[in-house]
Amino acid sequence: MGLMTIGVFAQAAGLTPKALRLYDQVGLVPPAAVDAESGYRLYDPAQLPSARLVAQLRGIGMPLATIRVVCGLDPAAAAEAITAYWRRVTADTAARARLATILVDHLSEGGATMSDPSSAVAVRYAARCDTGLVRDSNEDAAYASDRLLAVADGIRGPGGAAASAAAIDALTPLALVDAPAVDLLTMLAGGVADADRSVRGLATDEDQPGTTLTALVRSGSQLALAHVGDSRAYLLRDGELSLLTQDHTWVWAQVDQGRLDRAEAAAHPERALLVRALGSGAQVEVDLALRTARPGDRYLLCSDGLSAVVDRAALHSALAAPTDPGDTVRALVDLAWAEGAPDNIACVVADVVVG
Repeated sequence: MGLMTIGVFAQAAGLTPKALRLYDQVGLVPPAAVDAESGYRLYDPAQLPSARLVAQLRGIGMPLATIRVVCGLDPAAAAEAITAYWRRVTADTAARARLATILVDHLSEGGATMSDPSSAVAVRYAARCDTGLVRDSNEDAAYASDRLLAVADGIRGPGGAAASAAAIDALTPLALVDAPAVDLLTMLAGGVADADRSVRGLATDEDQPGTTLTALVRSGSQLALAHVGDSRAYLLRDGELSLLTQDHTWVWAQVDQGRLDRAEAAAHPERALLVRALGSGAQVEVDLALRTARPGDRYLLCSDGLSAVVDRAALHSALAAPTDPGDTVRALVDLAWAEGAPDNIACVVADVVVG
């Protein structure tokens, strides 16, 4: 068979002539020849398999730059690259679906109207990090401001401290943004994605740093919560202490599946083994939630250097004491020290007051 005109070739490949002209410009499917007089592009039938592959990859939404790489690989490597790409797409779609569901629920409850000046609140806060009694370095980081509260616990290793600091740094621009409440989750989800990229950017041939991240961003009385790992967020409201996050650890996954009970999980030798963290896995999976803050609320964000060694009753007692956030974070660190402080400690305490 001789060379095919662009129209015939496009139809056989499942593409359009317009698409073929674009792919010629970017070097994906160049014509086998160009007629010197008419300028018509002509294609070899042997080019059909690669052209069809391009059409199929565009059909799943793969960017042209990625397609160019995939088309240069051998079949096994190309299959692996397509699998990795689709895994990222699936994770991103799932994250967007969760965010959409939360926003729909929030708007259905009238959350978009939460700009009533009578509901204005402010936050008083304090943060503290401590190396503890056993560790010789600090991989934890904490940040507190009127709009952003965050705690990160770097996975122990040469890059742990840099990872937790990078995660917090990626979120700090959110402390300067006064956004509508309905935009909070979208902003925070984007901030966590930025934090994940920052942590992955610290990787070396010898080490891939990782970190947990738990953060709250505020707009008026609305709070957006993001959580990855086993740092925690607690709420003391009307004298009752509630845990707002779920640990992303192997043992708590076993509890969810009914394979371990809570007592077994608390004493398990692998209780600190994370199944989710920034910088780990193909793509970060983050828990997101929207909450409404009330005057009188007290929030605690902390690393497991506090929550894993100080029991819940002692946490409750310290948070319920009539002390300001600065004195409270000092009291919490003292409690960890009284239990031997085997790990770094990071904690943030924030009180919601009438603005």
